[in-house]
Amino acid sequence: MRLALRTFLLTVGLLLPNVLFPPAAGADNPIVQTIYTADPAPLVHNGRVYLYTGHDEDGSTYFTMRDWRVYSSSDMANWTDHGSPMSLATFAWADANAWAGHVAHRNGRFYWYVPVRDRATGSMAIGVAVADSPTGPFRDVLGRPLVNNNEIDPNVLIDDNGQAYLYWGNPRLWYVRLNTDMISYSGSPTQIPLTTAGFGTRTGNAARPTLYEEGPWVFKRNGLYYNVFAAECCSEFIAYSTAPSATGPWTYRGTIMPRQGGSFTNHAGIIDFNGGSYFFYHNGALPGGGGYTRSVAVEKFTYNADGTFPTINMTTAGPPQIGTLNPFVRQEAETIAWASGVETEPSGEGGMNVGFIENGDHLKVKGVAFGDGASSFTARVASATSGGRIELRLGSATGTLVGTCTVAGTGGWQNWTSVTCPVSGATGTRDLYLRFAGGSGYLLNLNWWQFTPGSGSELLANGTMENGTTGWTASGGTLSSATDVAHTGSRSLLNSGRAAAWNGPHQNVTAQLTNGKSYTTSVWVRSQSGTPSAKATLTITANGTTSYHQLTPARTAGTNGWTQLTGTTTVSWTGTLTNASFYVETAAGTDGLYIDDASFR
Repeated sequence: MRLALRTFLLTVGLLLPNVLFPPAAGADNPIVQTIYTADPAPLVHNGRVYLYTGHDEDGSTYFTMRDWRVYSSSDMANWTDHGSPMSLATFAWADANAWAGHVAHRNGRFYWYVPVRDRATGSMAIGVAVADSPTGPFRDVLGRPLVNNNEIDPNVLIDDNGQAYLYWGNPRLWYVRLNTDMISYSGSPTQIPLTTAGFGTRTGNAARPTLYEEGPWVFKRNGLYYNVFAAECCSEFIAYSTAPSATGPWTYRGTIMPRQGGSFTNHAGIIDFNGGSYFFYHNGALPGGGGYTRSVAVEKFTYNADGTFPTINMTTAGPPQIGTLNPFVRQEAETIAWASGVETEPSGEGGMNVGFIENGDHLKVKGVAFGDGASSFTARVASATSGGRIELRLGSATGTLVGTCTVAGTGGWQNWTSVTCPVSGATGTRDLYLRFAGGSGYLLNLNWWQFTPGSGSELLANGTMENGTTGWTASGGTLSSATDVAHTGSRSLLNSGRAAAWNGPHQNVTAQLTNGKSYTTSVWVRSQSGTPSAKATLTITANGTTSYHQLTPARTAGTNGWTQLTGTTTVSWTGTLTNASFYVETAAGTDGLYIDDASFR
């Protein structure tokens, strides 16, 4: 969240938690939480949805907008922030009002049509910028307005015969036929008659007798042309008309989205993607949100059998996720389903990074497919302070902790390094939360992350020890959860009062063990006093006979730091297995023993 949003949270967020902050575990609308966004313009290209938006500045009391933003998604749940590839500075002839635009793809290029204020005339004009990539950068190709009649909200339709149309207008509605170069047109702009039959009846305003207000979104489906528009300010609802051709005549069909959402404007964008239909809009749902601080959201819907729209209401849930997210390939930190407290910014390594991270902030990544499990997590990080911790949690920001990465200072917010930490218990498909912890002030920046798959399923429960003594017992002495020392995270296990060398933290793995399989062990140990030699051991009882498998070579455990015990061993037995127990012991002595970040897979 940007500073104005953060301030709002601190001052009133605690007073109205249910109103301002729908639970992140079940909320994915609005799409973007790091800034205020408005006027969605979705585009489907090469298996992704690219979402082009305006950007309401924090604390605005008018439509104060200076740049445009791009986001993209392949699953309609996790959205990647591509930053701002175009701003008012792109158009040397413009001086204000980076308002609602639209992007069209043709000739291998992307054309972004936007309304801006012409500095020479002081009136609103439509400009066009072009890029070779859907994420830009975009450049002004004309150096002047494409059309200039002091109206706004451009939208482009490319018809089946190749003819492209540019629509725009408030208070009137216009179109012009674009040439195939998409940056010039033939003929003159034509005004579409705003009749009550075509656009509904408004009462109490003789100057504007129809419901049409602004924001046309024209598209073709099954041979029928649809014009979806913002209706009757203020506050606006979304309505639509249909026609047999791109130029009319139009027939009013009714309301799609009623007046709702905390913003007195609304602006629609409609696409079909991956077998579903999606309706984009904006509201004022974020903290501090309203008519000048809006947020883009999306709903999945199904057309009625006769091609008409159903009524679509705003939700906090958003559409269902398409598929899952692969954690075993590099994922950008700015690929997010929900963000709390953070912002994004351009990264010195290219693209964007998540920054301005403070204690308690978090990122949600939806539907992460861990499969049989992950063994480690790597993150690309930077910190100009003393750093902090990245807690890996499942299900919620306070859910099961499966790993913790400690981030030290790197000497600068763009001085990047990679850190890796072990992971235990991340299996199946779960929502992943990256929760940030540390001291006061900004902690760290995050550029990207990636998990490493485990060689097999994790056999130990609570291997991070963050859930206290859950899953563990002691084979002698007293087992407790220690908060004064930890390898990663905030807890370790302490086995004190040991009466014999073989006494140690212990976990039963009988049900998970497979005969003849090789297992890899990793566990971190530390002595409470003395310097004993420690090792991990597996005891097996089959057909009444007990045997012992040394899982790791013995290593000296000290009091001033952590020692990793690691090794790979093939485990086998004869007969029926009745007991198998994993434990950590010392070669001699009864010193108190800490363990943390244990894995046996």
